[in-house]
Amino acid sequence: MSDERVQDDAPKPETTPRGRRLFRAGLIVVTIVVLVDAIVGEKGMVALMRAHDVEAAARLDLETVRLDNQRAIEQARRYREDPATLEELARRDLGFIKPGEKLFIIRDLPPAQPR
Repeated sequence: MSDERVQDDAPKPETTPRGRRLFRAGLIVVTIVVLVDAIVGEKGMVALMRAHDVEAAARLDLETVRLDNQRAIEQARRYREDPATLEELARRDLGFIKPGEKLFIIRDLPPAQPR
């Protein structure tokens, strides 16, 4: 049986100072590119901040619509259930009056012509 072992004592190529500098410069450039992309890229911090602003505006719009909806529901309930509301609506919009009331129509007269 032959006992052949891989020698680990083979001389290793030494890295030159120039090679190290190029490696470091390349690593710095890659790091800067990744950071810039993380900040202003398509899914970066700036896009995230814009998305938060859009979400806040949408939430505000939703709350406004909900409040308007609640007011409309309450107004519809009053029209169905409250006779005083119906009476006020009929008087205001349709010009109705109760029996025994008198209606006075006041018109603006043009200024009197001098004679």
